Amino acid sequence: MRLIRRLLLLTVVGVAGVAAYAYWSDNGLSLRGKAAELATEAAKRKAGELASDTADKLGDRVTDARLTAKIKSKMALDDHVKARAINVDTSNGVATLSGVVASADERKRALQLARDTEGISRVIDELEVRKP
Repeated sequence: MRLIRRLLLLTVVGVAGVAAYAYWSDNGLSLRGKAAELATEAAKRKAGELASDTADKLGDRVTDARLTAKIKSKMALDDHVKARAINVDTSNGVATLSGVVASADERKRALQLARDTEGISRVIDELEVRKP
């Protein structure tokens, strides 16, 4: 969020500077003014594209974190799964479960909880069954 704010602030300051320069140099009517105007428009487009790309990437990270939290919450509330022993990593809707579980049933239940989470398209099983 801080990165997006900085990018937008830099864009606004840059555009204002170019616009001021264009206005005060022959009142924006010279070739330099036209060039500055074109540069301003190009800078606006580029800044918009950059801000959009950055927001998309940030949105993906937030979504992945939200999915991870949903899965971990489900596991913490389930009586058959020890959530502390299971690591959940989510990337682009793909959840990877790793860690140690006490039985095949616990593994199966943890995988099912992850698969049943809305927004998860695939679950990768890296769980290890180890008897306590």
